[in-house]
Amino acid sequence: MQEAQVDSLLRVSEKLRVAADKVGKFGSVFIVPLVVVTMWDVVIRKVGGLQVWLIENVGPIFESTIIQELEWHFHTALFVLVLGYGYVNNRHVRVDLVREKLQFRRQAWIEFVGITFFLVPYTLIVGWFALNYAVESFLINEISASTVGLPMRWIIKSFLFVGLLVTFLAGVSVWLQVVCVLFGPQEKRFSLMTLEWPEEQSRKEVLRKRIAENEKAKKLGRQNLADFDD
Repeated sequence: MQEAQVDSLLRVSEKLRVAADKVGKFGSVFIVPLVVVTMWDVVIRKVGGLQVWLIENVGPIFESTIIQELEWHFHTALFVLVLGYGYVNNRHVRVDLVREKLQFRRQAWIEFVGITFFLVPYTLIVGWFALNYAVESFLINEISASTVGLPMRWIIKSFLFVGLLVTFLAGVSVWLQVVCVLFGPQEKRFSLMTLEWPEEQSRKEVLRKRIAENEKAKKLGRQNLADFDD
């Protein structure tokens, strides 16, 4: 792979990463209404008669069912919209017991295989079903199963499709980087999302050893001081 091709792929990867970042930052805003609605639900439940008074004098929006549905709507929107953001920033759950002990290129191959055969197919298949799920909900004008629940259930179901789409784009973004790592010029360096260049790993290993040595020295110093006091 020529350096010009690598640069083109990296530009596409960066644009996809930026898109996933923007959607993730937008999704993170849902934590605010989620916290507010959850706290409000707790307050009106604990303050005797407040909820009944609000329903009678303000409106049915203070029904427990509506508030609880708002909670899981906000929670769903928050969760699905930050999936892609979590991946391109390497903040997702990862079991590193094996991977972290492998050499750099083997780590890259694991990432390549995982994205190619697991992440991309999964997001495409489940995303297709999520899209049909939202479209069918829209066509029948689906509402809450409760008589006092929220209408337009298709809105929150659409978030599932959007979240999976963004996760797919995030996977493609990382996949392009890994392709450049595996098949591009070995000496070329660029900012990685889910991997660390060998020299970065070496620097971190040296830093970890220094921290461990400092902690050991501090413990030894405290122990000698305690022995001296005795």
